[in-house]
Amino acid sequence: MKRTTLSLFAATAALAALGGAAVLTLPSGGEGGGSAAARTAAKAPARLPVQRSMALCPAPTSSDVGETAYTAFTPVSGAKSAKKGAAELLSAAGSDKKDDSNKKEDKGNSKDKKGEKGKKEDKEPAAAGTSVLSLKEPGKPATATTGRSDAPALIGSADGALAPGWTVQQTTVIAAGSGRGLHGLTCTAPDTSFWFPGASTVKGRQDYVHLTNPDSAAAVVDLELYGKDGRIKSGAGEGVTVPPRSTVPVLLSSLADQPAEDVTLHVAARSGRVGAGLQTADDKKGGDWLPASAEPAADAVLPGIPGDATSVRLVVFAPGSDDADLKVRFAGPNGTITPAGHETLHVRSGMTAAVDLGDVTKGEAGSLLLTADGRSAPVVAALRVTRGKDDKQETAYIPAVQQLGGRATVADNRPKSSTLALVAPGKEAAQVKVTSSAGSEGGEPAEKTYTVKPGTTLTVEPPQPAGAKGSFAVTVEKVSGGPVHASRMLALPKDGVPMFTIQPLADDRSSVKVPQAEQDLSMLNR
Repeated sequence: MKRTTLSLFAATAALAALGGAAVLTLPSGGEGGGSAAARTAAKAPARLPVQRSMALCPAPTSSDVGETAYTAFTPVSGAKSAKKGAAELLSAAGSDKKDDSNKKEDKGNSKDKKGEKGKKEDKEPAAAGTSVLSLKEPGKPATATTGRSDAPALIGSADGALAPGWTVQQTTVIAAGSGRGLHGLTCTAPDTSFWFPGASTVKGRQDYVHLTNPDSAAAVVDLELYGKDGRIKSGAGEGVTVPPRSTVPVLLSSLADQPAEDVTLHVAARSGRVGAGLQTADDKKGGDWLPASAEPAADAVLPGIPGDATSVRLVVFAPGSDDADLKVRFAGPNGTITPAGHETLHVRSGMTAAVDLGDVTKGEAGSLLLTADGRSAPVVAALRVTRGKDDKQETAYIPAVQQLGGRATVADNRPKSSTLALVAPGKEAAQVKVTSSAGSEGGEPAEKTYTVKPGTTLTVEPPQPAGAKGSFAVTVEKVSGGPVHASRMLALPKDGVPMFTIQPLADDRSSVKVPQAEQDLSMLNR
């Protein structure tokens, strides 16, 4: 009996250490409380705020005519945190970094050359571990900018009150050259698997996958490419080592013997974890970051096709052992239609299928819905969207997006330049609350509630913060109703080019379920 009592105390203490929610219940009397053996009553898990978040931002550009803005933000939350917290972005080591002896020598020299410090920093990239941006309080964005062509990848973390919903946006304007355009990316959390349908290895297109390792041990990653005929075999993508707290870029065309217009990239970590970002650059159609698709599922929702899109190309991959048959529908502002000539799509197992949807929007913004048509198999999907004509074309991507769970946030919104797309793909309407934060340089937050009719896409400008100065963040929360999916388009036209970028709004993982237990230790009184 003594051994049993000790083990019960140990189990309860472990739960308390993990979630702070374990409860000990001791009986008030001798015989009335228990049975011959101790009883455990399980309670429903409690949802508690996360205590730490991470965001990994790849190196933004190698262009000499690129300008990058970083914006960090944490929504105001009613949940109390044990500590105020901190949130900071630090520079990562590049793949071509030398040993640390040079860094130590540089630090020593900087003490003797204070007058040349600013000039020196303009010429040399930031050393690994240098702070680039820190966030001080929830509810107000923090920003930083750089025009460097050798700006490093960033490794960021937030804890305490700044962790729940912490998000970082990286926005780069490239004025000229290959990939000219607006490149936007919500910096990713580290993971072990990423799917990127919509990549390419053709001439005139340069796609780089950036692998960033936030941990103190090396990560080993496999890069798998799949084309229209299946796996593209190449030993070059196997066992890619990403050193600790470093970033490694890999050109996708170096992994394939033959060019392919539409390929799917799978980033799979053998050991450790990484953040993965895929940047595309086209000689004629501009470029952008291609966000990772939602996890493989039988259905897919791709929200936020702009009404003036001149070309929409759908790329789908079936990673399972079965083929997928999909119904293709377009959810516009007034309902759902089936695109003529593109009613269904058959995707063979292990292969990438692509189709040009042409003028699918007919001038009205909307979303693409893919649903299982008889044969059900998981798929990943993305859209390549082009706006403009001739030498004034610009490209962005819309991946399949998971439905809003509780809350999602996107940072770096500009007045009159941001547009939200909200789609309710089912048979039930959804009510959504949209909150715009104060600006990074002042102003007051604003909020508005919208109703999205079933089978439609609602396209709106987020409410403008009163007196806002600088960029602001937008938080979307589902209030009631059926499933809803969302994305944000940021448009910053320049010199006649309709520069734009689209970011999916995924759940911000601001809370986690923590098991609770109520332990009956009535036998302790016997």
